[in-house]
Amino acid sequence: MKSFPNKSLVALAIASMSSGVLAHGYVSESNDGVAASRAALCKYPTSDTNERNTNCGAIQYEPQSVEGPDGFPETGPRDGKIASAETALAAALDEQTADRWVKRPIKSGTQTFEWTFTANHVTRDWKYYITKPNWNPNASLSRDSFDLNPFCVVDGNMVQPPKQMRHQCNVPEREGYHVILAVWDVGDTAASFYNVIDVKFDGDGPVIPEWTQGGQIIPTM
Repeated sequence: MKSFPNKSLVALAIASMSSGVLAHGYVSESNDGVAASRAALCKYPTSDTNERNTNCGAIQYEPQSVEGPDGFPETGPRDGKIASAETALAAALDEQTADRWVKRPIKSGTQTFEWTFTANHVTRDWKYYITKPNWNPNASLSRDSFDLNPFCVVDGNMVQPPKQMRHQCNVPEREGYHVILAVWDVGDTAASFYNVIDVKFDGDGPVIPEWTQGGQIIPTM
């Protein structure tokens, strides 16, 4: 006599698999906020210029999936893998040059950051970091690229946020191209979600070094 699996157990297994596959959230473009994340712009074009990031790989289908180990900057994704959070699905996001990604205009001062959650979790906090004034846009993103003192911290109070949430943050003064790193620290798992945001302030930006065989840095104008 054939034995059939318990329907309740099958349903539970499917639900567990689905919850693992379903990813969770990303920085989205809001009407009164700054640019969407690098991953989001792989899927959704900008509302005003219709620009979109290209050659993003599989993350273009689920920008909410940039999930990695928590504890940044003490632990978390390794240097060179911060943009992807060491997620294979998002590996293309680790490519970093001065002109690789769409950049959105931003000003220093109070700015709105919007998160869209496809599966909201109990939240410890959100933290926002920005690259140093003299960072190298042509080098892989590392801890040395960023000011590791977050310019904005929002307490999650260990509760589930709504499906969309906006944060008002005071963005430091910068010039030219910079990267903002938004980290959503989930409270009920050992994971965080890492969203890099490519922005451009008014001004010329950092001097981009060109390395010669002798190891000298030659600033370009």
